[in-house]
Amino acid sequence: MYFSRLQFASIRVAGALVLAVVLPSAHAGELVVSAASSLTNGFKSLATAYEARHPETKIILNFGAADVLVQQVIQGAPADVIASADQVAMDKAVTEKVVQPNTRQDFAANQMVLIVPIDSKLPIVSLSDLVDASVKRVAYGNPASVPLGRYAKAALEAAGQWDAVSKKAVFAQNVRQTLDYVARGEVDAGFVFASDAALMPDKVRIALRVASQTPITFPLAITTSSKQPAEAARFTAYVLSPEGQVILAKNGFLKP
Repeated sequence: MYFSRLQFASIRVAGALVLAVVLPSAHAGELVVSAASSLTNGFKSLATAYEARHPETKIILNFGAADVLVQQVIQGAPADVIASADQVAMDKAVTEKVVQPNTRQDFAANQMVLIVPIDSKLPIVSLSDLVDASVKRVAYGNPASVPLGRYAKAALEAAGQWDAVSKKAVFAQNVRQTLDYVARGEVDAGFVFASDAALMPDKVRIALRVASQTPITFPLAITTSSKQPAEAARFTAYVLSPEGQVILAKNGFLKP
């Protein structure tokens, strides 16, 4: 398995980031929303629009791999809402009783794609092409902590290519790191969400749209530790509203 210099640095601090993440304390009028990295642009747009409608409220956004966000809340980090990129991370949040199960709702869907650098000459048209000797490094999120990594692993296993491709793996801490690796040409290909690929059309291109073994749906829920559950409920309702769905659609997301 190949590791870039950036990954060696990230490995040294990964554990500390999970347990010692520094987040701003929530004050009156502030709502802390922890969202998957793939939601960065969409939730920034949602926060801006929501604050324009409710100027008395400030949305504090915290982005990261979904599993890491859940672990942060389990360890006591402040959050009023968690938005995950898959159901597995949210299942963990429910099991650990850090979210209110009755507030859990799917708010978006997505598609997995395989991207390559914009100037790549590699003839990748199927997952089996990743086994070719010309493909040296393939990036995707660590399946142990990143939803996109789990989706990619399942797709490769279904195609019978997991054992071979996993030997070329470059693990990313989140989907945006995978996007950066491909954009900089540090890897030959990478698995991301379609909404992420659309952010860098001048640096990456989609080589293959990958069928997922399970529907790619994004759930959100209000935390059990929220000090302002009514405001959290108003925000989640906005995300699911026609206006919120239009904002997400503009950022490449599909309806759940």
